Amino acid sequence: MDRLTPTAVAAVPPAVARQRNAILVTLLALAAAGWIVFLNQARQPMGMHAAMGPDLTMGRSWPLFLAMWVAMMVAMMFPAAVPMVLMYGRMKRNDPSSIALFTGSYIALWFAFGVVAYLLSAMVESAASGSEWVAMNWGRAGGVLLVLAGVYQLTPLKDICLRHCRTPLSFVMTRWRDGRGGAVRMGLAHGLFCMGCCWLLFLILIPLGVMNVAAMVAVALVVFAEKAEPHGRGIGLLAAVAMIGYGVAVAGHPSLLPTVA
Repeated sequence: MDRLTPTAVAAVPPAVARQRNAILVTLLALAAAGWIVFLNQARQPMGMHAAMGPDLTMGRSWPLFLAMWVAMMVAMMFPAAVPMVLMYGRMKRNDPSSIALFTGSYIALWFAFGVVAYLLSAMVESAASGSEWVAMNWGRAGGVLLVLAGVYQLTPLKDICLRHCRTPLSFVMTRWRDGRGGAVRMGLAHGLFCMGCCWLLFLILIPLGVMNVAAMVAVALVVFAEKAEPHGRGIGLLAAVAMIGYGVAVAGHPSLLPTVA
């Protein structure tokens, strides 16, 4: 069935449970694979830090950095995306390719975000290697970024984006598009709302360290709680307070950042 109707929403044919389980197992298996790849890379030797500046790309070339970024996004975002993909899959239960396109376009948007993250990291490294002032003060900028990420958690835009992520049925019913092209458009739309929720949470991984396992786990838990837990918004607010407090401390004492040599 391609058109979304109230009857389609209410109907629960026997095949739905089997497809739901297949989607769930696939997403969680991909997430587990992402964690395995990330943890394996995190144990690999890093590139040497610059004498007076950061090594925010962790010594990785841009292809390897982006490959690791995709693994990170799959590991961190697929568990939180499960309700949305399951809802879309229920409406497209006879069209597995559209489900794959929806999910693939969602992760492709995060890949594009990874390109931006790499360019920002490389720019900071380059600026620090060419300027003693930047090398001495980039850590303070990291503290400011942490504060901004915490403040963003409190904004109306964050609430709007999070509301869409927490209500899969509402998103599917109000933004439905037919066909495989529609699957891509819906996947991108969901990705944009998801990015609106989490973009600064992922940008703070630059000063915290892209291969920092503890930071990645913390961000992943916040993202999952915000999107899937009943009291997720409250957890997000607690995370905001923690980021603001830590950011203020880092701005005063940059050595508190794990990426400061």
